[in-house]
Amino acid sequence: MSNFDYIIVGGGTAGCILANRLSASGKHRVLMLEAGGEAKSMWINIPAGFTKLLVNPRYNWRFQTEPEANTQGRVIAVPRGKGLGGSTLINGMIYARGQPEDYDCWEKSGAQGWGFKDVEPYFKKLENYSPGNDRRGRQGPMYLEQVRERFPVSDAFLQAAHEDGHPYNEDYNAGRQDGFGYYQVNQNKGRRWSVVDAYLNPARNRKNLTIETHAHVLRLDLKGRRCVGVTYRKGGAEFSVKANIEVIMAAGAIQTPQILELSGIGNPALLQSLGIAVTHALPGVGENYIDHFATRMNWRVKDTLTLNELSRGWRLMRAVAEYYARKRGILTLGTGLVHGFVKTDPALATPDAQYFFVHASYANAAERKLDRHPGMTIGVAQLRPESVGSIHIRSADPLAGPSIRPNFLAAEVDRQCIVRSMQIARRIVERPAMMPYVESETSPGAAVQRDEDWLAFARANGQTIYHPIGTCRMGKDDAAVVDLRLRLQGLTGLRVADASVMPKMVSGNTQAAVMMVAEKAADLILEDGRAR
Repeated sequence: MSNFDYIIVGGGTAGCILANRLSASGKHRVLMLEAGGEAKSMWINIPAGFTKLLVNPRYNWRFQTEPEANTQGRVIAVPRGKGLGGSTLINGMIYARGQPEDYDCWEKSGAQGWGFKDVEPYFKKLENYSPGNDRRGRQGPMYLEQVRERFPVSDAFLQAAHEDGHPYNEDYNAGRQDGFGYYQVNQNKGRRWSVVDAYLNPARNRKNLTIETHAHVLRLDLKGRRCVGVTYRKGGAEFSVKANIEVIMAAGAIQTPQILELSGIGNPALLQSLGIAVTHALPGVGENYIDHFATRMNWRVKDTLTLNELSRGWRLMRAVAEYYARKRGILTLGTGLVHGFVKTDPALATPDAQYFFVHASYANAAERKLDRHPGMTIGVAQLRPESVGSIHIRSADPLAGPSIRPNFLAAEVDRQCIVRSMQIARRIVERPAMMPYVESETSPGAAVQRDEDWLAFARANGQTIYHPIGTCRMGKDDAAVVDLRLRLQGLTGLRVADASVMPKMVSGNTQAAVMMVAEKAADLILEDGRAR
């Protein structure tokens, strides 16, 4: 039995931040356990390499949803990063805080201390964004850049959005989100900048920080109402480690509830049905699962080069040379080139839909295989879905993936929003600025005109865009899993600090919010440690 002050379960986005902050003073012995390995692929540092890593089981857990009637019985891929750095190794790098109103909504729903005035300092603390104003951080460890490349068709899309009445927005993270512009991404001089680069590497040589990879956590160890440590498997052997102060769950919105349930913490009826002894009844574990659901609209384009052609043959060789020589070109691109945040109803106070424009189109989006013909795509997502699902274990086997039931499009407001969002996207593409480039709409196609046809297209083709949250939500009510300091309800020595604690979805990609949660959690943990 080895002793540590803090044990962090999960070496992903939140885990790396916590490992850095909790070990910084040198006063505490910190252990971080990660089920995956080190980030060694050549594709990790190259931004466009995400297309390779998203289908690589070494770096992606490759979870899947259960088939559900709302999405025509399809099984939908749910990628999650595997290895040190987690999803910041394989994601599209888009950095979006969300709207200030999101966090004020958290506060109004019962999460006092998590309003925008409380969390904004943590966003600024982590950011290193040189063009920023006083609303942005400029000296944090997470380097951020605006997408570096410009293309004729992307500039035309911005002009078309302006013709449709939407403003240009240079910085959607500086307060006002409405409008269109180029995305901000976590990159440094054209290179992916993950939490390993920003937080873990600067802390690796600290004598009080121990990092164990390929360490699959089997269960949390409880003694009465206190979590006293963790048991994990590595290399075919089991090891137990003791936490003198706390165990911090940072395994993400999918695996944190899974590990809690495997430890007997959760809904007693579910646990007993699987033969797991109940150590602590907490029915909210695994509930309140929320994710962003998105459709992809595609067009065949003309009179311009797109990624479909630029990423093949001699053009690809030239792009590789350009990247290694200058860190420029198409290999610096992620999943989004141009952003759009729009209101599908003018009566709304803030945008409720997000667009991801890229001058590429996929023959197979799940496998990231591009079309042979020139194309462009607009990803369309509802920002704040009201449909709520669940994530629960399906067996007592710690190596089995959980049952993921997103319940997409269950709420009427979600169905209306996704339909209106796609209609607005089509309207923008039909504006004069885009006419020189657009040959035809290939998906869903001009035959789709009625609302019911749009909805049928969404049901048949929509996917998650990999933003699971909420499965161990914070709050003060009986259904909450953690309190407002992220301590597990009814237990001591156990805290959760990842996307699972978010009570409601944020308006945009979730990695920035996860980073903020981890930064704030580190302060809460150290404050409580000093109080002891």
